[in-house]
Amino acid sequence: MKNVVLATALAVAVSGCATITRGTNQDFTVESTPSGATVSTSNGFECPATPCTFRMPRKDGFTVDLTLNGYLPARETVTSNMSSGGAAGMAGNVLVGGLIGVGVDATSGALNDLSPNPLQVTLIPVPVEAPVADAVAAAPADAATATLTAAPVEAAAAEPAPAAAPTTP
Repeated sequence: MKNVVLATALAVAVSGCATITRGTNQDFTVESTPSGATVSTSNGFECPATPCTFRMPRKDGFTVDLTLNGYLPARETVTSNMSSGGAAGMAGNVLVGGLIGVGVDATSGALNDLSPNPLQVTLIPVPVEAPVADAVAAAPADAATATLTAAPVEAAAAEPAPAAAPTTP
């Protein structure tokens, strides 16, 4: 009977511990439009093509960099915040009197969730610039001539006229 009571008390105490019930890691998913982007995170995780899922530590936030040929690189921030499941684990520790469990949960990150999850990123296409030769060919001929002839006239008008040299009789 003594073992049953001890096992029950242990089960109640452990059920409130977020480190045990939730763990210190969680699945984190990165999706992109279009898919196929390379992903790297500031905490060292990488994936060759979206969509992808990592098993990430809950404890700290991080940045996510996405790259895909023909699109501008994207950088997003993921935060680590206390979740409702973590708060329930903390309450279980407090009710059962597990101050050590509270400390372990708080320092391990088991109380937290990563947000946003899934991370959804819409990549922006690289702007296409017309080559210079095409731009010159498309401009009216009179505009190019007017620009070239107006510049020297404006420069000459900006210079002061030379002072007349004194004449001696």
